[in-house]
Amino acid sequence: MSTTTASKIVSPEEWLRARQALLVKEKELTHLSDDLARQRQKLPRVRIEKEYVFTGPAGKVTLADLFAGRSQLATYHFMFGPDWEEGCPGCSYLMDHLDGTIAHLTARDVTLVAISRGPLEKLLAFRKRMGWHFPWYSSAGSDFNRDFHVSFAPSEVKNGEKLYNFGTTPAHGEENPGLSYFEKDSSGTVYHTYSTYGRGLDALVGTYVVLDRAPKGRDEDNLDSPMSWVRHHDKYAPTVHEIGSCSH
Repeated sequence: MSTTTASKIVSPEEWLRARQALLVKEKELTHLSDDLARQRQKLPRVRIEKEYVFTGPAGKVTLADLFAGRSQLATYHFMFGPDWEEGCPGCSYLMDHLDGTIAHLTARDVTLVAISRGPLEKLLAFRKRMGWHFPWYSSAGSDFNRDFHVSFAPSEVKNGEKLYNFGTTPAHGEENPGLSYFEKDSSGTVYHTYSTYGRGLDALVGTYVVLDRAPKGRDEDNLDSPMSWVRHHDKYAPTVHEIGSCSH
């Protein structure tokens, strides 16, 4: 995902021809993405039979309650374990992008929430620190994270079993990221419609969209792991611009 060698220097006319050729491929990808979106909407549904209970600011709530009067629910599986003091930097990076979508999603009959196994008081304190506004619920004591394949037993992680991302890869640890969607019909019945994990979450990260079009791309080839550069947004060193701004 990085540019390893400098591209050649050409005339504006040559650059335009190269850019037009790339545009053809970009349009192909756009059409394929549109087609995949239609296929997602046609996936079969699974009726939720189990009564999942979560803890929120108002007390105990069910999965059906999380819809908040809408017919569609998106739940981000935020990595924040029971004994953690702060949320996963990668999940925080992603939710920095999604927090601003709340009003727009609400206008389209979609409720977005985050769900973690950590205790509610820690989740809300971290949300305040990060300046977020999305609803956040604790699934402590519930099978929700395990049933939706984002939390695993230490023995499963140690054995390296391929249990994550629909059985295609070992779990990263006891906590893993994901996004699951649900729909509620007029009778109040809730259905699971879609889940995505791993690189399937990339599309939610606007920073990657910008970086993928920058000269160096994501520039992650020489890192220990692709996202090792990511920090909580309050832990990055001040930029030259920010330092200069402080003097005004």
